[in-house]
Amino acid sequence: MALRDYIDILRRRWLAGLAVALTVLAATAGITLLMPEKYTATTRLFFAVQGTESVTDLAQGSTFAEKQITSYAQVATSPLVLDPVIDGLHLDLSPADLAKSVSAVVPTDTVILEVSVVDEDPAQATAIANAIGTELARVVSQLSPEQQGGGQAVKATILQPAVVPVAPSSPDIARNLALGLVLALLLGVFAAFLRNVLDTKIRSDADLRSVTDAPLLGSIAFDESVPTHPVVVAEEPLSAPSEAVRRLRTNLQFVGAPGQSKKVVITSSVPGEGKTTTSINLAVSLADAGAKVILVDADLRRPAVAEYMGLEGAAGLTTVLIGKVELADVIQPWRSSGLDILPSGQVPPNPSELLGSPAMAVLLDQLGESYDVVLLDSAPLLPVTDAAILTKLAGGALVVVGADRIHRRQLEDALEALATAGAEVHGLALNKVAKRDTQPYAYHGGYYRASASDRATDSAGDSRPSEAADQSDATYAASEESSAVTVGRGGR
Repeated sequence: MALRDYIDILRRRWLAGLAVALTVLAATAGITLLMPEKYTATTRLFFAVQGTESVTDLAQGSTFAEKQITSYAQVATSPLVLDPVIDGLHLDLSPADLAKSVSAVVPTDTVILEVSVVDEDPAQATAIANAIGTELARVVSQLSPEQQGGGQAVKATILQPAVVPVAPSSPDIARNLALGLVLALLLGVFAAFLRNVLDTKIRSDADLRSVTDAPLLGSIAFDESVPTHPVVVAEEPLSAPSEAVRRLRTNLQFVGAPGQSKKVVITSSVPGEGKTTTSINLAVSLADAGAKVILVDADLRRPAVAEYMGLEGAAGLTTVLIGKVELADVIQPWRSSGLDILPSGQVPPNPSELLGSPAMAVLLDQLGESYDVVLLDSAPLLPVTDAAILTKLAGGALVVVGADRIHRRQLEDALEALATAGAEVHGLALNKVAKRDTQPYAYHGGYYRASASDRATDSAGDSRPSEAADQSDATYAASEESSAVTVGRGGR
């Protein structure tokens, strides 16, 4: 992946990374504050060789002391030194327990030994350090070899006794928080990338490309500022949502052989992806462009077209298929837009059989002869087989994909269901895309959306919304780029 891809992952997954980072930082701060304060007292001893009479003897003695001092550092934490210290200070500790809080360090190229004691009581740490220094000097005099003239070859002298420390040596709050911050940032970034790897939901066109090569004909973003009316193309004809629907319409018009009637099934993988509102707005947009369009509510399980468009839906497709009424008797015009609606009628007990019947095939042929475009809003692909059967008869499908609603595997299964039925997928429409997953252009917000006063001025000037929409169509008809905007919030 390129650097831009990594930055995009962090931009989209920043919330997960921030949560982990804050948790780690809070845990570090909590642990640091709960740690008991400890004090360190240090005494320093100087080791010298005695009885040297020449420079040569002095050099040899110095070398001998440097070699021996590392051994004396081990002696400082041995029971030979610690037992008398415990008895003298009346400590309730064993030599092994006391040794855990004692350290003996030899600075490089010196004959100085630094004995440090760590304890929660600063006074006791000082007393133990001084006692160890005194006892170590005594033990060294016993362990060092005697000179020929008498006396010990090595003498340990307390160079600097321990003093009571004023400030605790641990915990080091600044250091711990700095390390915690570094760890929090690293784990936060790791969490963001892990969240991206484990998240299989479809949220962007990049996620779609990882699943299928079918073309993306349009993107529909979720936007709080857009009206909630399902027929947003009619209610807000000069808005960005309406312009995006026209672009989706333009891209769909390039699909298939020119000059032939298009019969397109609009479906989705699961319920709640917005296929019905997409069908309605696309149908209105096609009719505004001058096409003779009929929208058929072929979702015979949860029909919604008639409800959304304010029409009577008691009689419709199912009534025609069982031969109770003629087709012309149940087709309803929608306003004066040139769009006709065929409601679903009453929900039948056998939707799949009705949609796959010879009567449905005859009906589709009849509609194809009478209309330029036939849009069929069908049931989702995964719960039932209705859409796959209907797509085989119609010739192609537009699959609406709800961003953040389905996983990649669900879309794969839905497309596989269409492929198994031998049905063609004209393209995809990505719906309800979050703003953070889109790449808006700076001029979109101010250019497309007309204020109420602008529309009032247009109305006073006798300029109808449909004419403005058509003029906008002519401007953008050649664009093949999908726009990310909202077309209502219909859940079906």
